Amino acid sequence: MFTVGRLISQKLNHLHKTIPFNNSRVCAFSTAMGKKVGTHNGSFHCDEALACFMIRLTNKFSAAQIVRTRDPQVLDSLDAVLDVGGVYDASRDRYDHHQKGFGEVFGHGFNTKLSSAGLVYKHYGLEIIAKELQLDEGHPDVYRLYLAVYKSFLEAIDAIDNGINQYDTDKPPRYVNNTNLSSRVKSLNLDWVDLDQSSDRENEAFQRAMTLAGSEFLESVQFHVKSWLPARSIVMECIAARESIDSSGEIMVLMRSCPWKLHIFELEEEIKIDPSIKYVIYQDDRSDNWRLQAVAVSPDKFESRKPLPYLWRGLEHDKLSEVAGIPGCVFVHMSGFIGGNRTYEGALAMARASLKA
Repeated sequence: MFTVGRLISQKLNHLHKTIPFNNSRVCAFSTAMGKKVGTHNGSFHCDEALACFMIRLTNKFSAAQIVRTRDPQVLDSLDAVLDVGGVYDASRDRYDHHQKGFGEVFGHGFNTKLSSAGLVYKHYGLEIIAKELQLDEGHPDVYRLYLAVYKSFLEAIDAIDNGINQYDTDKPPRYVNNTNLSSRVKSLNLDWVDLDQSSDRENEAFQRAMTLAGSEFLESVQFHVKSWLPARSIVMECIAARESIDSSGEIMVLMRSCPWKLHIFELEEEIKIDPSIKYVIYQDDRSDNWRLQAVAVSPDKFESRKPLPYLWRGLEHDKLSEVAGIPGCVFVHMSGFIGGNRTYEGALAMARASLKA
């Protein structure tokens, strides 16, 4: 059986077959002779390690040789240059972001200044995602994952490399940082107390950084292929059917267990749902009971859009059923964000009564 782990292992093994060589100014490693991709030598960051990994996933630069140098004449001779050289020109595969006046962003609603990783992903991400999905680049699922992987994985790397704070006072975070990958890649640089500070040792450290960043990128892509996209499709179907559950359109029934919270917010915004969904009903995986959960005001908040009624909170079983006037009640949490009933009909009745409360 073809597994995610096997796919990632194959790609990493492809990367590991290296042919190192160096002199005092230039370090290079490759799996095959052919095209050459340059980045700077010296201390490295996550963005160029990931950019070098990703560009080698493309047809154009598959198995390209990585050349690490700051020599302008060497850089000018290369097929692509990442994170060095002071030029952003996609037509020549020049992807630096340090030059004065640079302000390129990913677009599609994202406003974070790009690093070399974001630049490579902006121009080659659709091809990379399409390969993983084994679909044409124009397929809508490719586009959805292209945006989702940027949001959940790439944007934080861009922001951190450009020194952009995640939080600004009490406003929502500017980007999502799920991995702390940038700091972990930075820790792979040679320590100043290491006696061997040679180009060979530095190059070995950079290759470990590429492997770390690349493997986690592929894991993120595969998560979105295997888990995120199917869950989104399930939630989309349930949203479309919500008015058949209740004419208000504010109650959704999740007919198949899957992660749903983030998808609700994104899909509500995408398809302009108004009024917003207040409750989600689903069957408890560990019992035959049904749960109803109040939707939060936003993905990063605990506060509910419309908590379950105050008089129900903290009550259980017969006492709750008596107060609510609904048979089969199991519990309501003290905060009112979730409750339960022994039957689907009972959970739906609780949701409908809560809408009117």
